[in-house]
Amino acid sequence: MTPKLLLHLLLLLGLFGTLPAAETAPAAEKAKIEALISHIQGLEGATFIRNGSDYSAANAAKFLRAKWERNDKEIKSAEDFIAKAASTSGTSGKPYIIRFKDGKETPCGEYLTAQLKKQ
Repeated sequence: MTPKLLLHLLLLLGLFGTLPAAETAPAAEKAKIEALISHIQGLEGATFIRNGSDYSAANAAKFLRAKWERNDKEIKSAEDFIAKAASTSGTSGKPYIIRFKDGKETPCGEYLTAQLKKQ
């Protein structure tokens, strides 16, 4: 490696070292998101419908947590979590639905927004 190329690489590394790191959600927002996921997990007898398939509340909670982790850098608040991870399928664009024990169905995003307002 030539000295000139080495100098250019060091300069580039120095420039990138000064860029701000992508931040994740603040602790208070993470706690709200965890509370929403725990709430979903605790919905006794509820079914989570994603892309036409039914999942248990426990599996829905695992899925939402994993989707949050995959999109962590984009999710800065509980509202972001609902909008970017817990409302619609990134694959099909279809909304996630919660079917309660009594058969009533509601979009997951709407339900979680209402739950967030209660926190």
